Amino acid sequence: MMENQSNDFFVVKARENGVSVIGLTRGKDTRFHHSEKLDKGEAMVVQFTEHTSAVKVRGNALIVTPFGQVKTGEED
Repeated sequence: MMENQSNDFFVVKARENGVSVIGLTRGKDTRFHHSEKLDKGEAMVVQFTEHTSAVKVRGNALIVTPFGQVKTGEED
């Protein structure tokens, strides 16, 4: 594990079928390295790693982090 890596987990809960959770790589070039599709009601526990620097969520989902909650797929 990297020394500056956070051990924080977060949760993505799908509020509709077909929510995409996409992991993006670290390094010189940012690339997609993993993708999952969630159906309504499914949840995925996510953690940043030495390979994952960002996560993109597409679709209607609830993201729960240590910093609060974010709803995607809705306009503010």
